Amino acid sequence: MATVYSYACKDCEGMEACPGKVVAASEDEVWKLMELHAVIAHREDPSAWDDKTRQYLKTLIVAADP
Repeated sequence: MATVYSYACKDCEGMEACPGKVVAASEDEVWKLMELHAVIAHREDPSAWDDKTRQYLKTLIVAADP
């Protein structure tokens, strides 16, 4: 089976009430979807995320069998 990757916004500190979750075939695709979610749902600018924030968010991307 191919590995899939997911990110659940509720796993991010301070976002526990957010139901947003993305699942994709690659980690790169998850990043794109996470950024889109941040813009639409939280009015954030992902280009403003510093390296520390990006490193933290990367720890929240989970690899799993579909």
